[in-house]
Amino acid sequence: MRISRMIQAVEAHAEGEPGRVITGGMPHLRGNSVFAKMQDMARNHDDIRLQMLREPRGNPGLCCNAIVPPCHPEADMGFIIFEQTEYPPMSGSNTICVVTVLLETGVLPMIEPVTDLTLEAPAGLIKVRATCQDGKVTRVEFLNVPAFAVHLDAVVEVPGLGSVTVDVAWGGMFFVLTDADRIGVSLEANNGSEIVRISEAIRHAAAEQLPVRHPDNPDITGPTITNMYGAPVATGTHGRGAITISTGDFDPARPQEASGILDRSPCGTGTCAKMAVLHARGQLGVGQDYVNAGPLGTTFTGRIVETTNVGPYPAIVPTLSGQGWIHGTANWTLDPTDPFPHGYTVGDMW
Repeated sequence: MRISRMIQAVEAHAEGEPGRVITGGMPHLRGNSVFAKMQDMARNHDDIRLQMLREPRGNPGLCCNAIVPPCHPEADMGFIIFEQTEYPPMSGSNTICVVTVLLETGVLPMIEPVTDLTLEAPAGLIKVRATCQDGKVTRVEFLNVPAFAVHLDAVVEVPGLGSVTVDVAWGGMFFVLTDADRIGVSLEANNGSEIVRISEAIRHAAAEQLPVRHPDNPDITGPTITNMYGAPVATGTHGRGAITISTGDFDPARPQEASGILDRSPCGTGTCAKMAVLHARGQLGVGQDYVNAGPLGTTFTGRIVETTNVGPYPAIVPTLSGQGWIHGTANWTLDPTDPFPHGYTVGDMW
């Protein structure tokens, strides 16, 4: 066997959303922050993202994370998130997967019953509290970056749908949010193909008509992801969402061919963005929980800890909690004669 690259990874999921965690085999990334290291990876080592996420080593629903040395003196570890078409600055499900892997594999020491640690994500410092028992992480709660609404009840023109009312908010990524009931879309998991098709059309329209930049980091733009939400259907929950992660370019002339995949979890950053919208409308206060359900019925719990401002925008400081599970380990290799060093996508799945 000839190998030109070997990457060690731990396979994990957070409330159903797979988040592969690379623990070895990464190249040295340059930069004085994890955000800068993320940019270096995107410019010079994007082949790793493609190898890990595309077939034959990946699949459309997979997310991945690379453990990297932190740059901030308060951080215990850094991590870079990568998805099918972008490097998100922050992700709730991926944070939960990373914490679970770091503690359960002994990369960082586990202290029972509670382990406190700080991670450096591209979006900034993330304070984490992990509840642990018998060597298992049973709950991960983290203090997310401030979340804020940029647009409320804005109208975008979407080919095939007409005028659609949306919100645009930051929860660690820039989301375009819309009420599924108002456009007649069922949020049942078996309706995933329609959710993806319509969500991608709305995302493309919002990116063109309502482009946004983060006031503290203008290199972060959007919206890049869609949150189609609805009323709760399960006891003890406050809402549900269907987050579409794009898996390819969107062609407005062929919207029926939109490629994307539903986040299997309730989406942590999407939950925080939704909380920011609710708070901006006076519907969710400081200290109130918001239990959000995803397509599988699993939940994340968010809570507004305090309010602040980000640039010109009133913002919330949210916590988000959920659980992760390790389900495998792997050594991923690249044969120098492999005809698909960057993987591939095929239209039957992508």
